[in-house]
Amino acid sequence: MTMEAVAETVVAPQPTKNNTESPKKNNRIQVSNTKKPLFFYVNLAKRYIQQHNEVELSALGMAITTVVTVAEILKNNGFATEKKVLTSTVGMKDETKGRMVQKARVKIKHNSCNFSLQII
Repeated sequence: MTMEAVAETVVAPQPTKNNTESPKKNNRIQVSNTKKPLFFYVNLAKRYIQQHNEVELSALGMAITTVVTVAEILKNNGFATEKKVLTSTVGMKDETKGRMVQKARVKIKHNSCNFSLQII
């Protein structure tokens, strides 16, 4: 499977009940801590920065640590600078207990640095 095909899978929009979410963004990566390895997201973020000059990393719950790690790798290696960090909570239905629970959510936007990126 090509990286582009996987990227489409990663950023596929989640259905919402009231459709108040913003439309699908081409530069958003929804990170999971179980589906893909850490450096998959780092390399995908580098590619998105190269194509769109910015990338938005998004995660829920336990995947937040993965997003923060990816963001720090991008920043410390000079690939991007942080533009905005948003935190919130989202109400979700717990599948095992059948009740509503609050999950933490984080979104981190990065801008491209002024020099060109070389994907290794």
